[in-house]
Amino acid sequence: MEQEKAKIKVIKDGPYRVTGGVPLSEKIIQPRGAGYVLGNGRELPQAEQYLLCRCGKSKNPPFCDGIHKKEGFTSTETASHLPYEQRARKFTGPDLDLYDDNRCAYARFCHREGGTAWSLTMRSSDPGCKKEAIIAAQECPTGRLVAAEKDGTLLEIACAPCIEVVQDPEENVSCGLFVKGGVELEGEDGYIYETRMRYALCRCGRSRSKPLCDAMHVPVGWKDGSTKKKRF
Repeated sequence: MEQEKAKIKVIKDGPYRVTGGVPLSEKIIQPRGAGYVLGNGRELPQAEQYLLCRCGKSKNPPFCDGIHKKEGFTSTETASHLPYEQRARKFTGPDLDLYDDNRCAYARFCHREGGTAWSLTMRSSDPGCKKEAIIAAQECPTGRLVAAEKDGTLLEIACAPCIEVVQDPEENVSCGLFVKGGVELEGEDGYIYETRMRYALCRCGRSRSKPLCDAMHVPVGWKDGSTKKKRF
């Protein structure tokens, strides 16, 4: 029997339904020098299909426990349907270009030892700065940043599908879901979003760009149920 393809379906006023055996792991944002890396968190159960909480109230995070019904959770998708190339602004450096569609989950991987993705791009005539700018763009979990050679070649890294449930001890919050590997995303009305190698989904229920994460978990101080009894 052929395995289902990796896919996330947004259930109306409910959770995310994940199919295709997409690996699930917990990751922790950790500072390293002037930048940040993702460290490993706790092990999570694996399954061919599973439901992930979208309302932010589950007592069994990151999985849905049905509490959205009791809480009366409602959600209207507000994320733009425009393709990336129409949303993104182009920053032109001497030896590298950088595209930016301004979708931010406040993961901070765009910060490197030598500067930010933008400042490094402006100094890309220096091979070291160019290399760091490319890494900064490629590690952005929302797909906000994409580096490109001057001939237009996009410098993306292909990877296998996976979903990362992220914690942010420095900000003392829980983050969204970092989705990697070109996992298809279907809206509640059946709309298929543009396939991206990287994007981040909201799981606090407060995003203004649902179903995508817009970093609202930071100002509202949201923590999933796995962290309520302790400070990171």
